[in-house]
Amino acid sequence: MAHRFGNASDRGVRERRYPTDLSDAEWAVVRSLLPVPGWLRGRGGQPEAYCHRAMPDAIRYLVDNGTKWRAMPADFPPWDRVYAFFRRWCDHGLVREFHDRLRRRVREKAGRDPEPSAGVIDSQSVKADAVAGSDSRGFDGGKLINGRKRHVVVDTLGLLLAVMVTAADARDRAAAQVLVTRVAAVHHLLALVWADGGYTGSLVEYCLTGLALVLAIVKRSDDMRGFVVLPKRWIVERFFAHLMQSRRLVRDFERSTSSAETMVHWSMTLLMTRRLARSRPSRA
Repeated sequence: MAHRFGNASDRGVRERRYPTDLSDAEWAVVRSLLPVPGWLRGRGGQPEAYCHRAMPDAIRYLVDNGTKWRAMPADFPPWDRVYAFFRRWCDHGLVREFHDRLRRRVREKAGRDPEPSAGVIDSQSVKADAVAGSDSRGFDGGKLINGRKRHVVVDTLGLLLAVMVTAADARDRAAAQVLVTRVAAVHHLLALVWADGGYTGSLVEYCLTGLALVLAIVKRSDDMRGFVVLPKRWIVERFFAHLMQSRRLVRDFERSTSSAETMVHWSMTLLMTRRLARSRPSRA
């Protein structure tokens, strides 16, 4: 009970009124997957002053609607308390832990192994707000975008495996080498990753010899005209389309790249909790 309500016995239960609020079906799934606070494990600290259900609701509202922290609706906890919750989960890796638990549950519901064996890698350049420092932003000459770049690896269901945010002028192959190394260290069953033509060269040999991982290049034929759906690459493009539905992610409004990566994880939790709350299994 303390994990659910914290120290909020004197505060009434908040009325659910926004589309991003956790439904009862979603909360039934999410509640057991939330990281346990340190004070419940005997590591010190004080009980939270607000219900744990209200904090994810507030952050989901911010990510989906793109509002400012100080413009948080009054029926949520104070914005500084919500931001402190967001910052604490970000700094201690709790958002990623919560996200990964949801991903494993979604894969199991779809009849897949909890750990993926194949993935797709790509990057997305987005404009950065003025708060983004000059040390973490750059100009992407190919896309003509001044901002940051999101490098992601997703599984074949379009679920996020890893994300890394860099300046927009970062080379895809250099960033991919770091990102794929991280993914291979966590997902030991991963054996195949599809990529576009921008990832050719020494990266293919590095993945094969250093990580025992096959990097398969899916190229667009020279005689193709107009829009063409390419095998496997459409999966990561659909993932980017989902991110664009979260208004906070249409541009990069974060001061640090770690906060930008956390926003991507929170956006994916909205998608996965809704999938898990469906009464019937979704089509793979």
